Amino acid sequence: MASETEQLLLDQAAFLEAGVHIGTKVTTPGMRRFVYKIREDGLFLLNLSTINERIGLAAKLLARFEPKDIVVTASRIYAISAASKFAEITGTRPMPGRIMPGSFTNPRRDDYSEPGIMLVSDTRNERQAIKEASKTSIPTIALCDTDNIIKYVDLIIPCNNKGRRSLALIYYLLAREFLREKGLIKSTEEFNYKISDFEAKLEMKAN
Repeated sequence: MASETEQLLLDQAAFLEAGVHIGTKVTTPGMRRFVYKIREDGLFLLNLSTINERIGLAAKLLARFEPKDIVVTASRIYAISAASKFAEITGTRPMPGRIMPGSFTNPRRDDYSEPGIMLVSDTRNERQAIKEASKTSIPTIALCDTDNIIKYVDLIIPCNNKGRRSLALIYYLLAREFLREKGLIKSTEEFNYKISDFEAKLEMKAN
């Protein structure tokens, strides 16, 4: 997991309780390098140090852009809630739900946009957005679970991108660190939000 001397963005216990490191029972070739170990029940566990590092790198990269030029996509209920709160706090542009073909490639569309960078919650459900971003040279940051395809992703944040608490914690940290990198807050104490503010209020029902 994380070494005792490593500076984490949050207490290690908070990361572990949210399950940000708990992957699936499947790993794609591109995500194998982020696996820490395999649990007895067959679930792949992601390296917490890398998750922490990549969240910080993502915040630094996003902060190079104006908020209006940053698009945040989310397709699942838990991700939509967390990403929408992130967008609200940071002033970035949320794109919840399905991304329509041509959103980034067809100037004739009413919803056409030219973002400077894109933050994706799930490469499987939001593959249309990633595909179009690759065609128009839009850099892409993506939350990727062990079973995600990473093609066309420029910066991977390995993490549990399906869990409600995990997504809330990740977007909480991304929002906080983004504001710090922008100089809009000077310390974590000035970030007046809780992780629970990013959580979806409804439980997803199993099919």
